[in-house]
Amino acid sequence: LYFHAGCHIAVSPDTKYFAVDWLGVEVTRATLGIIGMGSIGYKVAQRARAFNMRILYHNRIQRRKEEEEAVGAHYCAKMEDLLQQSDFVMLVVNLTPETHKLIGKKELELMKPTATLINISRGAVIDQDALVEALQNKIIRAAALDVTNPEPLPRDHPLLNLNNVIITPHIGTATVQAIRMMAEEAIANMLAVLNDQPIPSEVFPK
Repeated sequence: LYFHAGCHIAVSPDTKYFAVDWLGVEVTRATLGIIGMGSIGYKVAQRARAFNMRILYHNRIQRRKEEEEAVGAHYCAKMEDLLQQSDFVMLVVNLTPETHKLIGKKELELMKPTATLINISRGAVIDQDALVEALQNKIIRAAALDVTNPEPLPRDHPLLNLNNVIITPHIGTATVQAIRMMAEEAIANMLAVLNDQPIPSEVFPK
């Protein structure tokens, strides 16, 4: 949000000076709460450790002790504990009936008023009406969304008019290299099926 607004200020024809008291929020030593510690959530934790962040996570299954220690992550059996303590809450879960509207009014009210909610999973994991209300009423500081429900949002959606939310068009994997790797992996899986061989990336292992 800080970067996005800063770019706008830097290029705006109305800008005559840069305010010295225009300050962002420190990431170093802040608490990051990761909801969903699968392979992607764990990679987020690895990167967050480089910023000396305190890392909390909530997952259906607790990670092995060695994996936790490798990134300095602490398990929260109750999601509520993570929400109350985190400066940044990142959603990295699959969309299932259990995670549909996982974050709603109650969960947003548990978060710090200075906290930022980040969603890189699926839009329907958040109750968007509750999020709009929370952002409008400063229940939380901000939100950063790479996913929405639907995509794109209707052009008159209230999320598009708030200055404490940034929305990107589902570009978490949108690099030439990542798309190529995904295509190669898909082809490898198809060839394995056609040749009656074990599937390298089987979603539901036997």
